[in-house]
Amino acid sequence: MDKLVIFQGKQSAVSYVICMLLGLGLLFPWNSMVTVMDYYLVVFAAYHPSRVLTLIYQASAFFTVAVLAYHEARVDTRFRVLLGFSLYFVSSLMVPIIDLASHGGGGLAPYTGLCVLCMLFGLCDGLVQGGLVGDLSYMHPHLLQSFSAGAGASGAATSGLRLVTKACFASTKGGLRKGALVFFFLSTSFQLLCLLLYAVVFPKLETIKNYRKAAALEGATTVGADLAAAGIHIDKDAEECPTTRLSNFQLLTQNLDYAFDAAAIFVLTLSIFPGFLAEDTGKHSLGSWYVVVLIAMYNFGDLTGRYLPLVPALKLKSRTQMLVAVIARYLFLPAFYLTAKFGDQGWMVMLCILLGLSNGHLTTSVLVAAPNGYKKPEQNALGNILVVFILAGVTVGVTLDWLWLIGKGW
Repeated sequence: MDKLVIFQGKQSAVSYVICMLLGLGLLFPWNSMVTVMDYYLVVFAAYHPSRVLTLIYQASAFFTVAVLAYHEARVDTRFRVLLGFSLYFVSSLMVPIIDLASHGGGGLAPYTGLCVLCMLFGLCDGLVQGGLVGDLSYMHPHLLQSFSAGAGASGAATSGLRLVTKACFASTKGGLRKGALVFFFLSTSFQLLCLLLYAVVFPKLETIKNYRKAAALEGATTVGADLAAAGIHIDKDAEECPTTRLSNFQLLTQNLDYAFDAAAIFVLTLSIFPGFLAEDTGKHSLGSWYVVVLIAMYNFGDLTGRYLPLVPALKLKSRTQMLVAVIARYLFLPAFYLTAKFGDQGWMVMLCILLGLSNGHLTTSVLVAAPNGYKKPEQNALGNILVVFILAGVTVGVTLDWLWLIGKGW
């Protein structure tokens, strides 16, 4: 019995690690794009890449996840996640290929190609994020927290790698380009790793098999292919659930506050990050390093924030507390404006850290708390609904980010 407990404990630990890696892979391509924005601001200076690429990416992700959430019960999770990571791999590989083909010369044609790839990144985000958040919502909360932490870690990892590649190459256009190319080839390799982990390793973990089998017995229709990949076949008669599940509309009406929280968190965050940080914070002694440092500080804050709910003293214990904290974050808007206008770079760095901390903390708190008390198919559906509102908030945020340009001649 002790050996079984130890085996299951090891399996759980492995599942936590894989969930973190999948979360990291979810946003690694997009965070790579954001983190090399110092290069794109030189190559495509006339096209406002930090704002245009972000808007294209998030609009595509929102549309994809909204359609899939509506048809959630009829879309196989394994198919959508594998399709997402496969497209991520191909799209990530195409980014450096386009740059090599254009010899880093910029221009409308390469920029258009980059915009198309950003649209594909958004499609992949919608496929993978909704599928995995829904899947993990009916498992142990620590698995979803680990996935969320991995998503935060992707920003921190890409920022750390970017600091290294930027330091290794000269701060010239050629140096920026070499660093960006190295960066995207690393990103492509990581997408292949995530694809293999989800396809081969993850479905065969005993912990994951048990959760999915339990979900199938409660009537979940999205886990069949994953169970088949693990060699498990559920009797059709056993799959029939004695009670009907709540509809998506009923789940939404019961969780309107969580849905509002999820959207409002990202409306605020994306109205500042990355567009404002990349283009509207002025020139400082750090030069071209300034944008990279600000984005890195946000990403490291976001990663740290996703672990804060594990600390009992910092855990938000009620829905009201979450709502108040989400609304209070909007004080960041005047704070960033005044700091960009009158403050120095130290204050801006501190604000970026706090923005990331609050974003990570509140995002994880909402995603983990909302599914409690529901049946497993309902938890899957609610996870998909929350991702819709997250991406809706992101899309609104990146649109509002353009308001910072009022009075600047564009």
